[in-house]
Amino acid sequence: MKSPFAKVIVNPAAGAGRTGRLWPRLAEMFRGHGLRFEHDLTEAPGHATELAREAVARGHELVISVGGDGTINEVVNGFYDSGSLNGTALGIVSTGTGSDYIRSLGIPRRYDEACKRFLEPRQITVDLGVLEYAHNGHPVERLFVNFAGTGFDAEIVRRTNQRQYKALGGLAAYLLGALTTVITYRNRDISLKLDGETLDRRACAVIVNNGKYGGGGMFTAPDATLDDGLFDVLIIDDIGKLDLVRSLPRIYKGTHLTHPKVTMKRAKEIEIAPRDGRLPLQADGEPLGYVPARFRILPAALKVVV
Repeated sequence: MKSPFAKVIVNPAAGAGRTGRLWPRLAEMFRGHGLRFEHDLTEAPGHATELAREAVARGHELVISVGGDGTINEVVNGFYDSGSLNGTALGIVSTGTGSDYIRSLGIPRRYDEACKRFLEPRQITVDLGVLEYAHNGHPVERLFVNFAGTGFDAEIVRRTNQRQYKALGGLAAYLLGALTTVITYRNRDISLKLDGETLDRRACAVIVNNGKYGGGGMFTAPDATLDDGLFDVLIIDDIGKLDLVRSLPRIYKGTHLTHPKVTMKRAKEIEIAPRDGRLPLQADGEPLGYVPARFRILPAALKVVV
């Protein structure tokens, strides 16, 4: 199968600016492999969504995201906004700090190997998540590809998206953000609804997983699959700070599910509302706002080149 003429959307700020420095070499790799493409560099947050929307309108069958998980998120939201989510395939060259989504997809982290995938593209169809929340008093609907959540995890995301953290790279940034958050964060009372079943509890975090990994390599949902039509919902209950610090390495190994304060549920729709203070919200490693929020699955919604 001959590769289609591709639109490449490059986020030069991804990976603490590393992507901008890498792009000339990546462009030569594309050309060296015979990929036919045109490219645009993003200029600000949200610009990748606009560029993806334009690419769909111009009839591109393949749009390649060059950046991190946040860039992928923006591109897919551009597909969604165009009203043609299934009409365009997503390609990924991951250059960000976390690169969690490609771990579940099986896309190589090595740039040359990732570029070769577009020559004879093999596509799979995966689920997406829809997140509904309020921003500045207005309702917002946003897609996420990999994971979203609230509580301790979302507070870490807020911190690690600060420039001084992102410069450290995925794992180091997340660990420093986690340790800093431990000092100030306190667990909250929430109302959690899973496919209509309500669970009122005091929780540290709720992470809604489509893929297996999050937070720069955390193995948050070892049994999750991208095409089963279900979220794997990780609930960390009222865990103490010392226990939380000691347990963080278990999340990277995927052995945290046996902890007595950890529960994993599966659901198609999740609603989270605070009963105690404000809770931050994140999607695909990008800070958004605060709960209440509703999460729902979009089965078999996106074509990805793997």
